[in-house]
Amino acid sequence: MIKLAKLISTFFGLGLFPLAPGTLASLMVTALYKYYLHRLHWWLYLMVLLVIIAAGVYFSTIYARSLNLKDPGKVVIDEVAGQMLALFLVRPDWGPVAAAFILFRFLDILKPMGVKKLENLSEGWGIMADDLGTGLVVNLLIHAAIIVFKW
Repeated sequence: MIKLAKLISTFFGLGLFPLAPGTLASLMVTALYKYYLHRLHWWLYLMVLLVIIAAGVYFSTIYARSLNLKDPGKVVIDEVAGQMLALFLVRPDWGPVAAAFILFRFLDILKPMGVKKLENLSEGWGIMADDLGTGLVVNLLIHAAIIVFKW
């Protein structure tokens, strides 16, 4: 079970990359969104996201326990889910997609607006929740920018 937890938690090994694994995982999701995921009907996209969230909570708990760490840097399934939420219903043009990627990574590092408190949730919930909170904030900001600036 730990091997499966490692595979899912590291998003098929991306989290094992030695330099900026969270950014790499977010970049991979952004590329997948730009070229494929945006084509999914919104409810199917949400279903995929919910499955990733559930798997992330479950398997990151197992993998973090096996490493005896609260939120290991190798676990990037949280960045995958957060970036997917940040991109939800964003037009697949480079401007909004790139902005969602950059803003997600920036805010994921800063963890503003109380998002950092979400890390205090237990085990996999804490691992996943702060990135989901950041993804939601980014999604709302990107959609507001699209409306206000007619982007």
